[in-house]
Amino acid sequence: MNLSIKKIKPFQAVIRVPGDKSISHRSVMIGSIANGITTVENFLPGEDCLSTVNCMRQLGVEIEALSPTALKIKGRGLHGLKEAGDYLDVGNSGTTIRLLSGLLAGQDFFSIITGDASIRRRPMARVAVPLRQMGAQIWGRDQDRLAPLAIKGEPLKAIHYQSPVASAQVKSAILLAGLYADGETSVTEPALSRDHTERMLAGFKGKIQVDGFTTVVSPGELTGQQVVIPGDISSAAFFLAAAAIIPGSRITIQDMGLNPTRTGILEVLAAMGAQIKIENERTVSGEILGDVSVVGQSLKAVEIGGDLIPRLIDEIPVLAVVGAMAEGQTVIRDAGELKVKESNRLRAMATELSRFGAEIRETEDGLLIKGAGKYKGAVCESYHDHRIAMACALMGLAADGTTEVKNSECINISFPGFLDCLAQLGGMERC
Repeated sequence: MNLSIKKIKPFQAVIRVPGDKSISHRSVMIGSIANGITTVENFLPGEDCLSTVNCMRQLGVEIEALSPTALKIKGRGLHGLKEAGDYLDVGNSGTTIRLLSGLLAGQDFFSIITGDASIRRRPMARVAVPLRQMGAQIWGRDQDRLAPLAIKGEPLKAIHYQSPVASAQVKSAILLAGLYADGETSVTEPALSRDHTERMLAGFKGKIQVDGFTTVVSPGELTGQQVVIPGDISSAAFFLAAAAIIPGSRITIQDMGLNPTRTGILEVLAAMGAQIKIENERTVSGEILGDVSVVGQSLKAVEIGGDLIPRLIDEIPVLAVVGAMAEGQTVIRDAGELKVKESNRLRAMATELSRFGAEIRETEDGLLIKGAGKYKGAVCESYHDHRIAMACALMGLAADGTTEVKNSECINISFPGFLDCLAQLGGMERC
């Protein structure tokens, strides 16, 4: 599917975005190994999260879809999973394959996990190495660095792991494996990554403690819960940015997640000059949410790097577009992790924004963007990467003429309903 976008005038809109992708994955996995019933509201029915549902069903968990966004999970307890009759296919979901590897490392059976071509190119040693240190047997392609992965679960020993990267997926895989270890398992990161796993394990009565950049988990049974998932800030980012780059626009996104490990984009937009207001802030199911409004004004360039990067890693494609609209040179650094996402997102954004006429250059670990140019619509490639596709659509809202985003069906991986929200802004020409 190709998506056509037209330049839009200043707008006002009030929208909701789908449930948080990261929390949706975790609700299914943790609910599956808890005792009793877990209900999930505002679940994200995107392709990635449905891959997690399918994998857990293959492992013997009964998951009933009460509606497209509501699930009822009959948890089987820590030791109730069963060996799948076939390989586990995670589709395009890096979260599924990495977190599931941790979960399977402590089981008493054999599993094979694979995914699409993108997943089979993404680095898996970052989870395989610590899980082997805990005692699991894991094999893979390219000297055990790439999927498909074969995992033979074993009795696990507790470790302290000093992670070389601030990665919620690495941390979560170890914490889930730690539920099956023989003592306290801990992970220390160089910076704080998103903490949805920690919050959810605590909500499910798990034994977990957080001290700065170190998280400690102990084995123990979990108890099923009611989970209400906030709107995904990574999906909201495209519409927050749309208001920010079109002066005079205002958007309010209701019930959006405001987890402090995810709100870096709000800080950057504010630093660039956008007006941001948060109302109705509250905590539901251990997560902070609220109604967030952005009013667009003239923007100025900023530098984005350091400990801020893990708090906005998925929003960097969006911020590259915002940088192209800001006065001065925006610098993005310390973002080398984006080279091993669904695509090389640094290279993809440099290539695609240049099609609009943007002055943008890829560096070793980031981007240099000279902003405030005059841009013309372009024909863009999505690289089958949902975040690249939506970032190109965002640029099209501010560029003269029409922009076409090729192979845009990948947007459904994280944001079913994106076209409906886009239509509210007046930017969708046809699809």
